[in-house]
Amino acid sequence: MEPYAIVETGGKQYLVKQGDSLQVERLSAEVGAKVALDSVLAVSDGKELQVGTPMVKGAKVAVEVVEHVRGPKVVSFVKRRRKGSQRKVGHRQELTVLKVADVSKA
Repeated sequence: MEPYAIVETGGKQYLVKQGDSLQVERLSAEVGAKVALDSVLAVSDGKELQVGTPMVKGAKVAVEVVEHVRGPKVVSFVKRRRKGSQRKVGHRQELTVLKVADVSKA
């Protein structure tokens, strides 16, 4: 089994392995920048799993910012029948595409 980690960013948790690509909520980093995600909830070296309480001390996941994109459009439509009242709201989430370079244990 290959090394992996569970990281938290943007209020969500992701299972990542070296070489993975993932989309997370927008980070304030330039394209091409190297970023270290240090909110690691669990990390495994392939043989042994270390779970944090709540974070694993010293564990880091090194990622590279590939690009900034926008997610798909989500439409919220509310209609109140027989009242002539309706509301339509659209939303597109700002996302950052990351490539995992390294998963390191403390």
